[in-house]
Amino acid sequence: MTKNAEYSKADSFLYRQQRDSAFYYFNKIVSGSKDSLLIASSYNNMAVIVADAGDYFGSQDYLLLSLRYLDERQESNFYCLSSDYNELGGTSLRLKNYDAALNYYDLAIKYAQDDVFKQIFLNNKAVVYKDQKNFSGAIAIYDTIIHKTGSDRKAYAMILSNRANVRWLKDSSYNAAQELSTALQIRTEVQDPWGQNASYAHLSDYYTSSHPDSALVYANKMYAKARELDSPDDEVQALQKLIRLSPPQHIKPYFARYQYLSDSIQTARNTAKNQYALIRYDAEKNKAENLRLQKDNANKRLQIIEQRVMIYSAIGAVVLIIFLYLKRRQQLALEAENRIRKDRLKTSQKIHDVVANGLYRMMTEIEYQSAIDKEALLDKIETMYEQSRNISYEQPAAVEDYQAEIAQLLMAFSTDKVKVIIVGNYKELWSQLNNTVKIEAKHILQELMINMKKHSQASNVVIKFEQQDDQINIQYTDDGVGLPADYKMGNGLTSTENRIKNINGKLIFATNTKKGLKIQITFPFV
Repeated sequence: MTKNAEYSKADSFLYRQQRDSAFYYFNKIVSGSKDSLLIASSYNNMAVIVADAGDYFGSQDYLLLSLRYLDERQESNFYCLSSDYNELGGTSLRLKNYDAALNYYDLAIKYAQDDVFKQIFLNNKAVVYKDQKNFSGAIAIYDTIIHKTGSDRKAYAMILSNRANVRWLKDSSYNAAQELSTALQIRTEVQDPWGQNASYAHLSDYYTSSHPDSALVYANKMYAKARELDSPDDEVQALQKLIRLSPPQHIKPYFARYQYLSDSIQTARNTAKNQYALIRYDAEKNKAENLRLQKDNANKRLQIIEQRVMIYSAIGAVVLIIFLYLKRRQQLALEAENRIRKDRLKTSQKIHDVVANGLYRMMTEIEYQSAIDKEALLDKIETMYEQSRNISYEQPAAVEDYQAEIAQLLMAFSTDKVKVIIVGNYKELWSQLNNTVKIEAKHILQELMINMKKHSQASNVVIKFEQQDDQINIQYTDDGVGLPADYKMGNGLTSTENRIKNINGKLIFATNTKKGLKIQITFPFV
């Protein structure tokens, strides 16, 4: 990986804890660099930044993007691979997905290139075991790695303290005082403030039942150290201990501080999430605008060619229809009757897709806008008016950037109350589909999202796209109210099911979900 000026800037901002500026430059790299390892490293850093802001799902998305740019056969990629898997283990642990966390830490260990990192990843794996209350598994790991720290006293103190804490959790009669005190002494000598903070927490927990006065002393030391480190999360943990251990007359100021910190941490994290989302949005918007300007002249020439082709095709179609009509009048009468029936069905579907769904999507976009752009709204209404006028004879338009069109469609339903997550929407996935199938797939997705908006009461919606052999799988999942036992499909989902059949696909409703709705859609490439 060859670091460029923007990566150095981002690295510098990250070192100085200026995370929004660091995120901005890392995002510029992933948008414009051609160095795959540089892009992967940038996505890794972006994942760490949003995880620190409490956005663990967003962090996982960036880490999975990072892995896409890495080659497991290239040794030069191993450091970033191990870092990605370690961060995925951390986010999975915070989301209490313990099995996934263990699997990711194993992969981090697999690609670790030195013993120091292996010990860190093994320690992280032991933390998962501790949270699972698999204390024996955690102790076995600590027993294995504590003798491999060599002259690294800081690492030795960490493992010693963690092992003593888990031994005590497994057996409350275990005397962990000496090991915990030794770890604290080492951490003080090597000037490891974060380690001291952790030791104070372990000692406070250890003495809570047997010597509450000592537990209170260590809780106060943890509180002071957390404030010195400017770590709100550790300060909140210390305040929880102080509230639990302090005399009643001393609890009130601790509780007030605890409540203030809890609210401010959440507010700060929400602000950071929005800030990072806006940075990405602005970057993508500028990139799209540049691409649009570059393609403008080419698109105009293509439109002229398409118009001529459509005119010639229409003339040829008219001549052919007249010729066939004269030759086979009786047969064409029957075909005309069938065609009228089919046209009625198509017209009904188009009215539903263009007018009804179009209006609903426009209402959804307007609902969450703080200020309405009158000109943009009139343009959308005029477009819908033209589409409705020509609804009986319009031809499907060629899709220029289907990936962006799908993303724009789905994210139109993302609001402050509903988070829409898109996974696997890559250009390569759609490249083998013809235009007809793309249009049908777009209407299917639009119907699902409108149905979600109307009925689901969901807070999170995940749409995952993937290729499997010669077909495309679309998995829709939300955490809403799900389908009632006596549910009957309305016009929208009935139309969706017909569309899926038209492209030789299948629609399956999952029946084993305890909450929410899960739908699997599959259809072949051709």
